[in-house]
Amino acid sequence: MLGDLTERDRAILALEAAWPRHGGMKEEVIRSTLGMSAARYYQLLGRLIDSEAALAFDPVLVRRLRRLRDTRGTRRAARMPGFVG
Repeated sequence: MLGDLTERDRAILALEAAWPRHGGMKEEVIRSTLGMSAARYYQLLGRLIDSEAALAFDPVLVRRLRRLRDTRGTRRAARMPGFVG
């Protein structure tokens, strides 16, 4: 299962798992640690947490991130005019 994750994938998951321990702005840490923009990081993270390989690698983290994403999506949709949910 770990073979399905690239080194970059594992680094993204590690940064996300360690984030509460970091000080400073997350965008700066993303750029300095991974060498990518925050927008690209979040694109990759979104795809990554949908993968079975990421779930096998760190199930607690991936499930937490999925819950957060789903909650944000539901709140965002509830603010839309005409939304019935």
